[in-house]
Amino acid sequence: MAKDGLIPVVAQDVRTNNVLMLAYADREALAATRKSGLMHYFSRSRNRLWKKGETSGHVQRVVSLHYDCDRDAILARVEQEGPACHRGTYSCFAKGPFAARDVFQELWEVFADRKRRPNPESYVCDLLAKPDRLLKKVGEEAVEFLLACRGRKRDEIVYEAADLLFHTLLALFERRIPLDAVMKELEKRRGNPPHRQGRPAGRKKTGGRRGRTH
Repeated sequence: MAKDGLIPVVAQDVRTNNVLMLAYADREALAATRKSGLMHYFSRSRNRLWKKGETSGHVQRVVSLHYDCDRDAILARVEQEGPACHRGTYSCFAKGPFAARDVFQELWEVFADRKRRPNPESYVCDLLAKPDRLLKKVGEEAVEFLLACRGRKRDEIVYEAADLLFHTLLALFERRIPLDAVMKELEKRRGNPPHRQGRPAGRKKTGGRRGRTH
C-alpha cells in the first residue's frame, strides 16, 4: 500500500470483462470485503469506510481479488448489481459495456461488407455467389484437417484448422445463421453430451459420437 495506507482497486465486471470503476481501499476495507463478500472501499471525500451500493443498492459481489505484479494495485472481479456509476451509467467510463471484439466477429463483418459491396476479384464474393462450391470447400477443408491431424504436424494442423473454420463461418453466414446460435448450442451441451439430447427434426444419426464437445 501507499504511504497513506490506500491501494487503488480496479473493479471489473466478471460477465463482460469491462472495467467498471476505480476506487481505493485500506486494510479495513479489504477485511470487510473478504468477510462480507461485497466490495468495500475507503471514501477519500468522506474519509471513511464505504460499502459499494450502501445507499443505492447497487452492490458489487466479489468473485475474486488479484494483486498486480508489484502488489500496489488490486483487480476486483465482481458481479455488479445495477449501474456501477453514481450517475446511473453502466460504468464510470461509459454508458454501456464495451463490446468485445474477436477475430470471428471481424471475419463476420468482412463477409457482410463483401455481400454489400461485391468485388469480382474477392474470394469471399465468389464463394457467396456459388453456395454449392462453398459447401464443397467446407468438405475439402474438413478432409485436409483430418489428414493433418493424422500427420501430427502441429503447424499443418493449425493451418488446416484455420482454413476449416474460415469456410465453416462463411457457410454459416451464407445460410444466415449467426455465430451466436452455434455458441448457444455449445452452451446447451455443456455437461450434457448430444447423444443424450433430442436431435433436430429430420436429422438422422450416422454413427459414432459426432458433436460431443464436453
